[in-house]
Amino acid sequence: MPKYLCMQRNLRTANSPKGEKPSPAQMQEMYAQFGAWQAKFKTNLVDMGGKLGQGRLVTSQPAADGPFVEVKELVGGYMIVSADNLDEAIEVARGCPGLVGPSSGVEVIEIHTP
Repeated sequence: MPKYLCMQRNLRTANSPKGEKPSPAQMQEMYAQFGAWQAKFKTNLVDMGGKLGQGRLVTSQPAADGPFVEVKELVGGYMIVSADNLDEAIEVARGCPGLVGPSSGVEVIEIHTP
């Protein structure tokens, strides 16, 4: 079964309003929804991935000085799912609570292996 890389993308701009943090009750509801989603798609979830931390770009030449956008500002996290096709992988990703919203989306990319 093909595998797909799902990258959570930050769609906020500098002018986007900052959202309020959810209340403890809202967090409990989000965790319950997330658990239900995991149970529904447990056969598709290969690697739940996680949030990204610090990193560096590796190049053959030293990188030029300058302010660079950090990947973690663009990509909030990732996961790998298995699915019969791209549409099914999108269905799995779209169903994840909190993954797709007004300030974030998910990019689903097929992983080709030799």
